[in-house]
Amino acid sequence: MALRRFFGFSDGELMRSDAKPCSRLMRQTAGIFTVGGALGFWVLCRLHYGPRVTVPRSLRWAGCGAVSVSSTTALLVRLFSPECEPQNIAAYDRGK
Repeated sequence: MALRRFFGFSDGELMRSDAKPCSRLMRQTAGIFTVGGALGFWVLCRLHYGPRVTVPRSLRWAGCGAVSVSSTTALLVRLFSPECEPQNIAAYDRGK
């Protein structure tokens, strides 16, 4: 599923054996960007509504920001990270 080969970024080599697997990299990236997305959208909610902001409304914005930003970054990692190329996923799965 990685687009690196399609865009010509891939040289087809295997990653080192101590490299992080694709699933762990995606999980860590999504976890970090969950917090950033929630904080970012919470700020946008405060700026958009001003004094009319309510707690449920700000929590809804923060939740939507967390889900959307974390899933988007996980997808981008999956598409463009060298660890997520098919030959590297297969090599990691074979090593288990």
